[in-house]
Amino acid sequence: MQLQLISFVLIILHCMDYTGCQPNSSPNRPKQISGVSSVCQQSGCETCSDYNGCLSCKSRLFMHLQRIGMKQIGVCLPSCPPGFYGTRAPDRNTCTKCKTECDSCFNRNFCTRCRAGFYLHKGKCQENCPEGLVRSDTQRECVPECPAECESCVNGETCTRCRPGLYQLSGRCQHVCPEEYEPNDKLMECTPQVHCEVGEWSEWSPCSRFGRPCQGRETRTRQVLVDPSPLGKPCPETSETKECPVKRKKCTGGQGKNVRGQRRNRNNRKDKENQEVRRERKRERQRERKRNTGEREDSDNRNKTEHRHRRGQDTDPVSPQDGLVQ
Repeated sequence: MQLQLISFVLIILHCMDYTGCQPNSSPNRPKQISGVSSVCQQSGCETCSDYNGCLSCKSRLFMHLQRIGMKQIGVCLPSCPPGFYGTRAPDRNTCTKCKTECDSCFNRNFCTRCRAGFYLHKGKCQENCPEGLVRSDTQRECVPECPAECESCVNGETCTRCRPGLYQLSGRCQHVCPEEYEPNDKLMECTPQVHCEVGEWSEWSPCSRFGRPCQGRETRTRQVLVDPSPLGKPCPETSETKECPVKRKKCTGGQGKNVRGQRRNRNNRKDKENQEVRRERKRERQRERKRNTGEREDSDNRNKTEHRHRRGQDTDPVSPQDGLVQ
């Protein structure tokens, strides 16, 4: 009814300005307000007057009565300003003021934000919150009473931010993160541990020498696919090396005998030389023994001869001359 009355008044004023209901020289015609005529130049107006602004708007735009001093003029807007909600009708779209306790609203019975001193709950702005809820001056809403470890929450069981020193996990605040999780001091959350992942081993590299003749090393590697988190399982070895024979001409048979064969040959020659030396020493000892044996035999023979000779002298008879002398 109020909207119809406003529309009726605007139509009458429009008639007075444009249809000549009263002569232009009428002393009762309202004086123009400075600066109002610019409103009529708006592209959103379909009809307007210099005195009352827009009288009707183009399609899909909302008619909003804007106060200028003690006067209201019509303005066409794509959406209603804060504190108003839009109502669409086949012939006219208008902006209607929200309830006094609403700062913004969806319609007359559903507030989206309350004025200071009121708290939103289920689309209503009220001074006191129902049981189980507490007032939030920053949000101007009735919010659930949070658990002691929560700094803010969605309800009595789901925290959105924990108190200092606690870590959030699935809406709950933890003093110590559970197994397979680790604390993130930057986010103050328990984040899942990330374990190292590696790829498949590569093929063995060609055998290359590393100092020993005819002997080398070959290597294979694998890449790290996922780096571990600080408390995740570390990466295993990503490189392996093993010894391998180096195939070269000088290490094969023929003139280029391998080192092992050469070493065996040297050892064999040394063994032969040692055996020959030992045999020569043995022969020398045998000759020495023979010489010693011959010398002993000669000495024995001489001793035996001397002994027989002395015995022969002792057994010879005494001659007469020997007796006369005596």
